[in-house]
Amino acid sequence: MTAPTVGRPDYARLIQADRVHGSLYTDPRIFADELARIWYRTWVYVGHESEVPEPNDYVVKNIGPQSVIMTRDRHGTVHLLLNRCSHRANQLCEAARGNTGALRCQYHGWTFGTDGSLLGYPFRQGYDGNEAKASLGLGRVTRVDSYQGFVFGSFAADGPTLREHLGAATDVLDRVVRLSPENEVRLTAGWLRHEVRANWKMLVENETDGYHPQFVHASIFEVGQSHVAAMYSEKSAATARDLGGGHTEHDLRPQFRAEDVPLGWFGTTVDRLPDYVRAMREVHGDATAREILVDGSPHVMIFPNLFIAEIQMFVIQPLAVDHTIQHVTPLQFKGAPDLNKRLLHQVSGSVGPAGFLLADDSEMYERNQRGVASRVPEWLVLRRGLHRERADAEGHLAGAATDETTQRGIWRHIKHLMTEGEQA
Repeated sequence: MTAPTVGRPDYARLIQADRVHGSLYTDPRIFADELARIWYRTWVYVGHESEVPEPNDYVVKNIGPQSVIMTRDRHGTVHLLLNRCSHRANQLCEAARGNTGALRCQYHGWTFGTDGSLLGYPFRQGYDGNEAKASLGLGRVTRVDSYQGFVFGSFAADGPTLREHLGAATDVLDRVVRLSPENEVRLTAGWLRHEVRANWKMLVENETDGYHPQFVHASIFEVGQSHVAAMYSEKSAATARDLGGGHTEHDLRPQFRAEDVPLGWFGTTVDRLPDYVRAMREVHGDATAREILVDGSPHVMIFPNLFIAEIQMFVIQPLAVDHTIQHVTPLQFKGAPDLNKRLLHQVSGSVGPAGFLLADDSEMYERNQRGVASRVPEWLVLRRGLHRERADAEGHLAGAATDETTQRGIWRHIKHLMTEGEQA
């Protein structure tokens, strides 16, 4: 690999229309730049409102390497607080979740409310009793907003709104929620943590890549349903789509609709899930319920860190240029206990400790990371399907199921963020 250039990296040169330079995955300076320009400036998914259902609930989350406490205060408002005492920076919460009226620092006993305010500290006379408590509350994520219960945070004081950031991805989240008879997602099944020695962008690019499954996941397809492999072939009706803003989708709906399988998504048939199908029909009517269940949940990567993959969701956490964690949980839908049980078992089998799916992908991430350290060639090719890329009915760039339309869309947005404000 060519030695990094002195000064700020030339992203206009490193990120080209049909290829990217290997240093983008290996240079610690570029990783630091990404934290500043992407993770600490744009909107990042943090958690779901259902994870703090009661007043004074809290759960520890993250924005990149930063530890964040998502709380619901006694009035019901959701906050994103920095997991750091405002006195001497001691990490406040060790437990992953809980319910408490006060967050107490173990170092000097400073105590904070679940809204982040400083409630008090021992030995007040040491501060003359006049310390301004209002100015010593917990640090907080500057902006907090949610869509369909999905909570996002941004450290930037201004910039695009969450709706503007999500863009077309709002429609995708609407599709997820619509799978609940009560129109509500609940993340209640707990989380698995998968750690890989690879750059975070390797994971983001892979999530909506329709080219690799036939090869990387061949063993799973052999023991699973025979029609799954057809979704990831040159003959597949599925679509690779750039939704804009770095958000990408591997849209399986055309393939599901083409198959002669009643209620095709995840085998959602009356004989397998009678209570769920009945509930959906009662809410939507037979025709609309069938349409919803055939299309199912999306396969979408919401930039930079939220991946929804039909039956589960992943949250990507970068820790270093070559160190990333994926947090994964099954999707759970309010009013659908029989479906939720099946989703839980399926996710445990596919991405759990004994599952193959994520183990296959993780092996590829780490092999890729070792490979980008090579000196020649230094570039990674992204031109598959470029010649047949088209604009769809909504104006989004779209390609065939195995095309690299999604990767090109991700890198276009990264280039925009990394060069924003620079003179041409």
